[in-house]
Amino acid sequence: MLFIKADRDAILKPLQTVAGIVERRHTLPILANVLLRKHGPVVSFLASDVEIQVQTTAELGAGPEEAATTVSAKKLIDILRALPEGVEVSIRLADKRATIQAGKSRFALQTLGAEDFPTVAVNEQFSASFSLPQKQLKHLFQMVHFAMAQADIRYYLNGLLLVTDGEFVRVVATDGHRLAYCQARIEGAALAKQEVIIPRKTVLELQRLLADSDEPVAIDVSGNQVRLRFGEVEMVSKLVEGKFPDYQRVIPSGYSKHMICSRDVIASSLARASILTSDKFKGVRLSLAPGLLKVQTSNAEQEEAVDEIEVDYTADPIEIGFNVSYLQDVLGNLKTEQVQIDFGDANTSALLTVPDDGDFKYVVMPMRI
Repeated sequence: MLFIKADRDAILKPLQTVAGIVERRHTLPILANVLLRKHGPVVSFLASDVEIQVQTTAELGAGPEEAATTVSAKKLIDILRALPEGVEVSIRLADKRATIQAGKSRFALQTLGAEDFPTVAVNEQFSASFSLPQKQLKHLFQMVHFAMAQADIRYYLNGLLLVTDGEFVRVVATDGHRLAYCQARIEGAALAKQEVIIPRKTVLELQRLLADSDEPVAIDVSGNQVRLRFGEVEMVSKLVEGKFPDYQRVIPSGYSKHMICSRDVIASSLARASILTSDKFKGVRLSLAPGLLKVQTSNAEQEEAVDEIEVDYTADPIEIGFNVSYLQDVLGNLKTEQVQIDFGDANTSALLTVPDDGDFKYVVMPMRI
């Protein structure tokens, strides 16, 4: 049966949209496949890893028949990528095999039954629903995603806290050593106070899929699930259970030492100094005096680097150590010309913000050097 007949790129685009969550190694072999369903001209593409599910549709079907199958996502993508651009591709189903043909090239892939594919059961009711532009949600994730933990035994840190409250949507991420916070305002919204933890993998996949556009993302949240719909894409993800740390207590206030400097200048200085740090020890010492910041690093081979830059600072001198990667992560994701860093003393966390912008805050713990 002729299943799909369309331009190579028209098939590749929806396939790549859903295939990002497909795991290479899985206890269930069918989860390496993508589920294809055909309803006349409309073909849906669905991938799942049991906890996250992504689905999209495209008009690629040939003939009025309805059919469904699953085929290896990686092999199908690799075949399509290897074909010339603009070539017409046909996919036929017969005898538990999918035959892909384009010009004089032909490939036959094994299929597994669509009825055996474990789809995620979508909740019928959600406790909170709201929408915001794709570029705004992408920006929120961009500003905090780097502070999420990776494979931490405190599983509630391996994700991002999403908070809705009145007109505000807030996102927070922390790995216990640093914390990133960002908020956006939805004019006229009256959102119920709710906090949920979105898994790390879901956040990273959404960053890949969301566009820099004003098109809306519809977000529905329930006790254990979040659903996001934008364009032709629907993503459903389980939420992380657990109690996220009280981020409001972590963010310091009342500091009297304020440094303002060019983001590019301090990022370049840290990059130079970090050359002599080791993979195991990423420590960098910041020495502040009025008008001057000295960045120092050293390593086990007795090598050292010193870099000085001019900054706007008028308070008492202070010396404080940090993991240089934690500073580089935030500076690399900010797009502003200037940054402000507030200090308490050498043993308290520093607060990095953007001058005249209260929507973003980054807290980083000091380290002994």
